[in-house]
Amino acid sequence: MNENALHQHIVAPLGSVEPHTDLLKFPPDNQLLYKIMTVDNLLSSIVGNYLYFNRVDSYTDFPSADPHDGQQLPKDQKTNLRSRFIKAPDFSVADYYDKSRARIYACCFSLENSNYIWEHYGNGSAKGKVCIVFEFGRLRATLNQTLQPGNAALEYNGNRCHQIFSVNYGIVEYVEWDTHQANTEHFPNPIKYTYLKDKERFCEEKELRISLSTLGIGQFALNDGNTMQFPSSLQLSFDFRAAMADYTIQKILYAPDSNSDFLQTELHKFGIVVNKG
Repeated sequence: MNENALHQHIVAPLGSVEPHTDLLKFPPDNQLLYKIMTVDNLLSSIVGNYLYFNRVDSYTDFPSADPHDGQQLPKDQKTNLRSRFIKAPDFSVADYYDKSRARIYACCFSLENSNYIWEHYGNGSAKGKVCIVFEFGRLRATLNQTLQPGNAALEYNGNRCHQIFSVNYGIVEYVEWDTHQANTEHFPNPIKYTYLKDKERFCEEKELRISLSTLGIGQFALNDGNTMQFPSSLQLSFDFRAAMADYTIQKILYAPDSNSDFLQTELHKFGIVVNKG
């Protein structure tokens, strides 16, 4: 096999549900999750029936963003760079982690309704921000049902494709970013880096995240021969109104300086009533 072997088109494996539960920590089913959104983004999500996922290497568009999200740790890089694949000696383990990172998406929540998340997220909208309160167990069950093999498909540039993303849930582990090492005994699964963040900068987030990931080698080809590119975000099908009806969404809270009249008027069109809080 030549040096291009790991870059050739491959038959994409189908996505699976929670393949890495043994590597991640998650809360009890009754744990509440808090997600800050702008009013505009909430309304767009309700109309479009989706949860929004960012590619983890693309968090750069707001002041508190983590440019190292999903990245291999600094202490791991030397060993990862030095280690090569036998059948593709020009492709390092570090290359593999970088390519995997560019194919992993996250939707982020907090385990606490804290001043920190209200101050740092959902800023920049004249209409203000809201906090969507989810119950973890119900959200997990809903998304797992949506992504069960055979239930889901991926739409890419108008093409209906096999669903290639695996879903995982986990509480982010906060570490000393410059000194922590994850590859001391063996090379970690790429998903592990998705759930590590800098303790000094981000521990106040108390984050739980949902990730969508796929294979970090090869290229994904369509039937027409074109290669699939991985956009900076994905929209996962999610019915907000159904989630409110079955208590997957427990509450919608809004900030005191939000345009509450506008929000309530718009939500009323969907039969949704917001309590001030």
